[in-house]
Parts: sequence; C-alpha cells; structure tokens
Amino acid sequence: MTGSVGEGRYIGVAERRARLALRHRLAGPARAADPEEAAASLVALHGSDPATVYLALGARLADPARTVPDTGRALYEDRTLVRMHGMRHTVFVFPTDLTAVVHASTGLAVAARERATLLKNMAKAGAPDAAWLKEVEESALAVLARRGQATAAELAEDEPRLREQFVYAAGKSYEGVHTVSTRLLRVLGVEGKVVRGRPLGSWTSSQFRWALAPEHPELDPAGAQARLLQHWLTACGPATEADLKWWTGWRVTDVRRALKAIGARPVSLDEGTGYVVAGDEAAPAGPAEPWAALLPALDPTAMGWQQRDWYLAPELRPRLFDYSGNVGPTVWWNGRVVGGWAQRADGEIVWRLLDTDEVGRDAEAAITAEAERLRSWVGTTRVTPRFRTPLEKELSA
Repeated sequence: MTGSVGEGRYIGVAERRARLALRHRLAGPARAADPEEAAASLVALHGSDPATVYLALGARLADPARTVPDTGRALYEDRTLVRMHGMRHTVFVFPTDLTAVVHASTGLAVAARERATLLKNMAKAGAPDAAWLKEVEESALAVLARRGQATAAELAEDEPRLREQFVYAAGKSYEGVHTVSTRLLRVLGVEGKVVRGRPLGSWTSSQFRWALAPEHPELDPAGAQARLLQHWLTACGPATEADLKWWTGWRVTDVRRALKAIGARPVSLDEGTGYVVAGDEAAPAGPAEPWAALLPALDPTAMGWQQRDWYLAPELRPRLFDYSGNVGPTVWWNGRVVGGWAQRADGEIVWRLLDTDEVGRDAEAAITAEAERLRSWVGTTRVTPRFRTPLEKELSA
C-alpha cells in the first residue's frame, strides 16, 4: 500500500485491522450480547435492504440464534433501534438516542431539497399547490397517529387524497406517473416525521408499514454534526477527511469544523493524514485470536470507508461490488476481505476465496465454521441481496 505520510503517530494496516475486529464486534471475544450493543458499536446499519440489518447483527452477536427475535423486538416493540433516512439520503438503522443527532446533522438540508423538489414537480404537472399538500400531510400524520402503524394503502383509505397522481418529467424519456403518497411519505421520512415500521412479511421483506418518528429535541446542526462525528470516529477511526466526507455526505467545510469541535487528533496513515478522537492515539490490544466473518451485502464495516485498500484489495472489487458501488456478501479473515459468499436455493451457504495470500487451513476451517453458524440461525429463510454482485450471482446459481 502506498501513499503520502501524514502527521502524528503512524497507524499501520495491522493496527487498523485490530481496531476493526474489536470495535466492530467481529472477533469472537468481542461479540455483542444484544442488537442494541452491536448497533451502538457500529453507529449505523445500512437499512436499504432489510435483510442486511439482521445479517449484520447476527454476525456480531454472541448468540446468533437470538438474532431474529431480539432484532424484531428492538425495532418494533421496544423501539430502541429505528429505521430512518440518514447520511447520503440512505436508509439506515440507528440507536434511538441518535435519531435527533442524525436528523439535525444530515437530514435537515436533504429534507429542504426534497420538499422543494416535490413542490416543483407537482407545480409543473399542474397538481394542487403547497397549501393543499400541507393539508394532506397533516391529515396523513393524524391518521398515522390514530392507527399506530400503516401502509401507504391503509393511510389512503382514511385520506383518499394520498391516491392523487401527477405526471413527473412529462415528455422526457424518464416520464412517469407518481402517487402523492409515495412522494410525500418519502419527504416526511427525510424530515424526521415518519420512520419505517414493521414489515408486512418476514424479516427479509421490503414491504413495510410507516410509523410516526420518535419524539426528539431539535438540535443545532453544527453541534449535531460534531456529536455524530464523535460517535463514528470512535467506532471507525482512524479515518481520512475523504472517508468522513464520503460517509456523512457533508461538505468538507462541515467535516473540518466538526473535527475541530471534537478536538480530533491527527495520525499518519498510508493514505496520508487521518484522525482519531482525543485519547484514542494509543494502539489497542489486538484480537485474542484469529477470526473469520461472513458479512452481508451493504455491511457497515465493508461500506465504512471510502478508501478501502487497507482491508480490501482493489483487484477483488469487480467481483464483489455492483455497478453502483454497493458491496455484496463478503468473507473476512483477520481484518481483510478474502472472498465472497451466497445462499443457494436449497439454503446451503457457499463461499469462495478470491485472495488466498496467508489463508491456510486454519482460515478455511474458521470460515467453514462461520458459514455453519450463519446457516444455523437463518434456517429455512432464503436471502437474496437487493443489489446483486457478480460473485454472489455466480455462487447462488
């Protein structure tokens, strides 16, 4: 790995992998007792594909047999975890006590753009104006408060105006008909007024109900950015400015202001200057033993940094990522990606090594054990990633 040397104490690849193993709950002794503990360690779990949330937590729980019931409890009964829009306008699962921080630090700016775009599109289509939309919105929120949770179709039973349609991009190659409910609920999601509720089917289902968002205080955006960066850098540091800008979706000026606010310390990485939170400059104790992991598509560890050469060899990426940059299921050995995995139609978990450097019999035995561990709790459920990658499609065929 090459790159210009930055300032501060040098943190090499081996140390970064040791930090990842412990802080992301991947080494055996570091596994979490429950979904809340695992989620707090990761800050955010990608939620675009519902199965990712469960698979990512199951890989990190000491007792994976509890993955489905305990995650369902946390999401839909105790509401200690919440699925909502977050960084880069992506759906994530967050610890509930971070929802106000995420909303103020990343959601407000996106929400303003989303509402303005919806009103502009409706006006171009000759649809009703902003006052009409506000009236429908307030009515829909009242219905949701009364019902508790509801699908868009169920909401429209009580508020028929949600079924209104308008033509988007008339005359363009991408012209389409949009329903008010689809666009409005999306806007309400990024505004922090509604969140994703219980799915209609199993834990892998993409069909879901809506629920009112947990009440939270309105925070100062700059202060919220500092708090979010403190959480993420504690879990994922060291990281470069490029990593931080990519993960948050913020402007570089926002990143630098937040780094200064939390007193982040510079360190030297192979990529240049990185940052850790104050007091985190010392090297951690390494994992107690070698470790293997089978992580799902869009796992927060695999997607945690923009600059990934320290754990993912560039030559492996064409097989493990789709054309939009979404990572597929990955096989890890001692802090680096060495291959990919998939589930076949009969439920078998299959995997293949793409990088065999320093991967011997012990590694293969550990990976085999992880595949069996995964199969044991997934059971009869069939999981197909929402974003298919070349190796995953090949292995699952």
